[in-house]
Amino acid sequence: MRAFASDNYAPALPEALEAIAAANTGHVVSYGADPVTGRLAERVREHFGAQAVGFPVFNGTAANVVGLRAMLRPWQGVVCAESAHLNVDEGGAPETMAGIKLLTTPTPDGKLTTELVERWMTRIGDEHVVQPGVVSITQSTELGTLYTVEEMAALADYAHARGMRLHVDGSRLANAAAALDVGLGDITAGVGADVVSFGGTKVGLLAAELVVVLDPSLPDALPYLRKQSMQLASKMRFVSAQLEVLLTDDLWRRAASHANAMARRLADAVAGHVTITQAVQANSVFAILPPEATAQLQQDFPFYVWDEHTGEVRWMFAWDTTEADVDAFAAAIVLVASG
Repeated sequence: MRAFASDNYAPALPEALEAIAAANTGHVVSYGADPVTGRLAERVREHFGAQAVGFPVFNGTAANVVGLRAMLRPWQGVVCAESAHLNVDEGGAPETMAGIKLLTTPTPDGKLTTELVERWMTRIGDEHVVQPGVVSITQSTELGTLYTVEEMAALADYAHARGMRLHVDGSRLANAAAALDVGLGDITAGVGADVVSFGGTKVGLLAAELVVVLDPSLPDALPYLRKQSMQLASKMRFVSAQLEVLLTDDLWRRAASHANAMARRLADAVAGHVTITQAVQANSVFAILPPEATAQLQQDFPFYVWDEHTGEVRWMFAWDTTEADVDAFAAAIVLVASG
């Protein structure tokens, strides 16, 4: 099966599996007090700044919830896009596991702006109302769009000026940095982010994500919050080994850049045959298809319907997607779209 449903469908990077095998020798101290996790801490500081502290977890939802718990007081909420993964694809985990109120706002392209966040800057100091405490943005967004470095910095400045913090859901941060041709630190510490969920799984790791804490007042809480959230790995070396290799010799950039390039290849091939609804800036393509065309294509190429009401579909690309895969899928799309 060759799927275009999600980058989660792809296998693990060979380098990640090799790193697990290399770590699988002898006895070492558990729960992160091992040499591999120590080396990972060095890689985190190299990429995210001297004050950055990384906490490995198993999945992206947990990374978001654990990070946000550290950032918020019990009476505070999170301003995020209505389409944010936090809001639509985490099964109510922020609310159920952490009691976090999500303060959502509609966006045409998945991106928050200071003007959109401003809508929640009302009744500040009113004890009857949840107070905005964090602005959370997704980079790249659920719609495959990107924040520029300047847009991220503006949101960070806006949040900090109002006593809030900036959280970056970076499940596809590697794709965003590769597309923008910047380093991981340039779109996190460099723009003033306070906590980042750095995604490993979607770029080719196996159950390995990282909460990166940049605000120096926050790291002390993370060990306890991670444990309470059932995300403390006893044999952490196997999670850390994958993250270490991903952050070594630009493996993250090579994997993400390839996925991004495959998305662009498909978009160029089908332009003029289907309506592409969002700017193709990372590793996804969104388009409108008639329901019958979608059903026909899905027989051979699994992908998701994004909006059942409009017929919008999402096509995702991974580190292992080949040019031949894309060309075959493009030919099939053109064929069904032409009638």
